[in-house]
Amino acid sequence: MTVFYLVGIKIYYLLIAIASMFNPKARFWIKGRKGIFRKLKQELNPNNNIAWFHCASLGEFEQGRPLIEAFKEKHKEYKILLTFFSPSGYEIRKNYEGADYIFYLPLDTPKNAKRFINIVNPSVVFFIKYEFWYFFIKEIGKREIPLYLVSGIFRKNQRFFKKYALRSKKMLSFFKHFFVQNEESANLLKNIHINNVSITGDTRFDRVYTIAKNSKDLPLIERFKGDNKLLIAGSTWKPDEDLIVRYLNESKSNIKVIIAPHEIHPENIARIIRSINSNFNILKYSEAHKENILNAQVLIIDNIGLLSSLYKYGDMAYIGGGFGKGIHNTLEAATFGMPLFFGPNYLKFKEAVDMINAGGAYSIAEYDKLKEKIDFFISHPDEIIHAGKVTSDYVENKQGATLKILNVID
Repeated sequence: MTVFYLVGIKIYYLLIAIASMFNPKARFWIKGRKGIFRKLKQELNPNNNIAWFHCASLGEFEQGRPLIEAFKEKHKEYKILLTFFSPSGYEIRKNYEGADYIFYLPLDTPKNAKRFINIVNPSVVFFIKYEFWYFFIKEIGKREIPLYLVSGIFRKNQRFFKKYALRSKKMLSFFKHFFVQNEESANLLKNIHINNVSITGDTRFDRVYTIAKNSKDLPLIERFKGDNKLLIAGSTWKPDEDLIVRYLNESKSNIKVIIAPHEIHPENIARIIRSINSNFNILKYSEAHKENILNAQVLIIDNIGLLSSLYKYGDMAYIGGGFGKGIHNTLEAATFGMPLFFGPNYLKFKEAVDMINAGGAYSIAEYDKLKEKIDFFISHPDEIIHAGKVTSDYVENKQGATLKILNVID
């Protein structure tokens, strides 16, 4: 099975290399790993105490960030190494001040894992949520370096819980402790005789609560909103944008809309603007100033880093991604207290399921449902307050995972 895994990894690399000829993300993926061991040797001192945190991408980074910062504050004797698998994380957070060193993770091969651990010589390792790279984990285990999984979540259809998955189960044995989000995950692990498990919840709740407290004031957004109801559509993809734009084009409401697309390259921004009726006053954020924003009805966010602060000005939020692999971060909006809408692919996200069950969030599978919900909340402002309290209370009541984790590892 290990041979098949290694062959699969090398095929994956080959496909990424081919894709890099025409795909910017794949190009970043390849370029970022060139000369990585030379760069590691130049920057790292293996005699330092290194705490290594690994995240797949940006979402997992936000999940691990509260622990990174709390660990650094408590253990000043450590240097923090942060690695990413995906360009979506690395390219956005490569200048993150909370880490001393930030790199891509090399491809998971026996040789790469050994070289990486030889150079880094970590004293402790944290993998965030669901990163399971076999050869790296095996090398860490061979050297008896403490390895922790943070905010893990397991499902019964994962390979670890199949009768034939001996290699996968062996990989789990190298972890010193599992900090999982829910009881189901803990029970699944215990069913395969893994008992070094704590149910600590999700560190993202600590992160979004901090974001809410430290959110930026955005005078232009306040001026844009005025006394109108404001819908913020965050991290949207084309199927999400099609619904929002149709509502704009067909609705007679005076709601204002901010669209913060996941893809902000000029071609995509231009496509969104073209799709909206020309009688609307549409403005790109990069071109906004205190005079022209007053008359704008639709604001398109064409830069990165504003979304978490934008949400505090919203009355309703549409979270993108639910017509693809899965929804983006709902908690950043929820912490500011507002009803949430998202597409149908949300079942893997416990917080989305919980907030739907509690009456603060709604799955939107087609246009008519979106129109019904937005119109309802516009005509029933008290219900906005009620649903918003559901979502903000949900975030507030689930804080504390970071402290629980620190108490176990110390």
